[in-house]
This record gives sequence, structure tokens and C-alpha cells, in this order.
Amino acid sequence: MERKAYGRDFGLSLRMVSTMFVLGLVYVAFFVALVQFTGVGIFGIVLIMGILSFVQFFTSDKIALLASGAKVVEREQAPELHDMVERLAAMADLPKPRVAVIPTDVPNAFATGRSQKKSVVAVTEGLWNRLEPREIEGVIAHELSHIANRDVMVMTIASFFAMVAAMLARFGLYGGMFGGGGRERGGGAPVWLIMLAISIVTYVISYVLMMMLSRYREYAADRGAALITGTPEYLMSALQKIASRISQIPQKDLREVAGMNAFFIVPTSVKRGLAELFMTHPPLEKRLARLAVISREMGRPVDL
Repeated sequence: MERKAYGRDFGLSLRMVSTMFVLGLVYVAFFVALVQFTGVGIFGIVLIMGILSFVQFFTSDKIALLASGAKVVEREQAPELHDMVERLAAMADLPKPRVAVIPTDVPNAFATGRSQKKSVVAVTEGLWNRLEPREIEGVIAHELSHIANRDVMVMTIASFFAMVAAMLARFGLYGGMFGGGGRERGGGAPVWLIMLAISIVTYVISYVLMMMLSRYREYAADRGAALITGTPEYLMSALQKIASRISQIPQKDLREVAGMNAFFIVPTSVKRGLAELFMTHPPLEKRLARLAVISREMGRPVDL
């Protein structure tokens, strides 16, 4: 289609690849340091965490649906929503994902699934009732871009060794508290303390890199939605409406879905003053600015 002539954002792609590369280096250094300074057997922990990650990856759609309270709906239950998802999936050259509805007035949406053929797009009742059809299309196209980019798989792989580091840090702490201090290497610090320090440093660095990668992938999904629909201004309008109307939702309702913030197109709560370094999503103003650039490239200038 014509809109695909705008191509990829190679700068964004390079930043994502670079972040994954640095993350890999951090994990390699993590294991080298553990083996060098502690001499402890860590392969059992890696194996256990590998199995847990494998299970999590292959059940990610079920876990996300259960956590959000989403219910998969058939075409006769939500024909307009099914038609919209089917049409946008065809435009994105993707198999049609399953469709789910979340019974909450909070306007939002997410996508999950281990592969393009095993994916699901979930929208809240609040999104369907509060946004215009073209705006909903922009949101769904954003979620389809996550599926096309295999973001669930990428983030699962990226987070695997961070989980290992967190587990080792916990073992190191428990070893120091209940293990009598542990043995020392050459009269130096106890093994548990070395393990704890290395694991904490690795976890903190990898967490920051994963948040950075998550933000890049949100930018990529925004760009993908613009290219799928050819109307980035409607996604911009949707993001602004979601962000503004979330503030009108009772805190009780927001707390019920807060656990899905990392998945949602717009988090339901962002602490003011929180450093962007630790955010899963880019600031709204930056997303809008990038979409405005894409819109101008398409010859559809918008005013922010």
C-alpha cells in the first residue's frame, strides 16, 4: 500500500537494537562476575527461571486476560468491534487476533500473545463508549503493531536474566540473614554479599535498559499505527482523550486495572516528577510530537 512507502524509522530501530545489544552485554558480564567472584553454581537457578519464563511466555495471553478481567467475545457479541479488528489486521497483513472486552469504564486497550497467530486484542468498554470510531481504529492499529513487532516475545527475552538477577539477589540476602554470613573467598567479603551486590547492580541496570526498550517499542507501535491507518491524527486525538478522561475516572476503578499499566496504550497513572528513565511509556507530549512529524511526512499536518 502507499502508506508503507514511508518505511521504517531507522533511527528508532537502531536504538532498539543497540539497547538489546547492551542488555546482552550486561547479562554476560553478570554471569562472568558471578562465576569469577563467587564460584557458586547458578545453572540450577537459570534452569528454574528458564522454565518459569517458558511457561509465562506460552500462557501470556491467558495471564493478561485473567489479570485484566477481559473476556474473549465472539462476532455475534461485538460485531462492529470484530469487523474493525478484522479490517485493520488485513491492512497490517496479520492474522486476525482474538477479540476481548474488559468490563471497565477506564478507556484503554492492550494486546498480548506469544505469536502473531496466538494473539488477542482487548479493549475496555470505556474506550469503545468514549472514543470516536476513527480514534478507536488508531488505538487498535497501535495494538496490532505490538503484535506485528512480536513485542511480547522481545520483552520476555529481555526480562529473563533480570528475573534471574532478582532471584539471586534474594538468595544472597537470605543467605546473609540466615546462613551465618557464608564463606569468604581469600579472606575477602562473604560470598552472599558479593552475590547480592552483583545481582542488585545487574538488576538495576537491566531494569533501566528494559524500560528504555519498552518506550522505544511504544514509539514503534505508534508509528506502525500511523502507517496502518494512514491517519496519525486520529491516534493523536485518541491518546489525548484517553489521558484526559482517565483523570475523570474514580480512583477505585483505576486501581482495579493498575496492574496492566505496562500493557495499556496509556498508563492509568503516571506519578508527576517520576524520571522518564523508569517509565514503561514515553511521556504523552513526546509521543504526540513524533506522531505530528509522521503526519507531516504524510502530508497531513496537524496542530499540537
